[in-house]
Amino acid sequence: MDAMVEAPAPQVAPEVLPVDAGALPERLVLYDGVCGFCDGAVQWLLARDREARLCFAPLQGTTAEVLRARHAEIPEDLETFVVVERDARGERVHLRSDALLAVLGQLPTPWPWLTIVRWVPRAVRDAAYTAFATRRYRWFGTLDACAVPSPDVRARFLD
Repeated sequence: MDAMVEAPAPQVAPEVLPVDAGALPERLVLYDGVCGFCDGAVQWLLARDREARLCFAPLQGTTAEVLRARHAEIPEDLETFVVVERDARGERVHLRSDALLAVLGQLPTPWPWLTIVRWVPRAVRDAAYTAFATRRYRWFGTLDACAVPSPDVRARFLD
């Protein structure tokens, strides 16, 4: 007589971890956590975002995985700066130069003035963005791992 063999219990995939829309901040910046330039840019934003409007998560983390499952436009590659904004109407995703402009618009004066470049066609802005993004590791190096935020700003980081 053959013994019955039970199938193993299904594994819970990381993308179903609890990162629901209500748990997300209003403005989330997804950045490359091992990029030297990106780490410096996050530090620059933290120093200027006095009202703490922006929160951060690395593109290599669970939060980014969950958001990719909800928003197919968020690419897997790490060369794309992403901002996810949430309000009563839902979530909106900004990529590349549009993400940069969305972030600058949240900072105190004079930084929002730079959003005037929105008049430059997106294709031109994104071409300049991509040219920089493909060279940033060479110019600014990489970190061994995502930097650990200081205790005073830790609450603004999701992963």
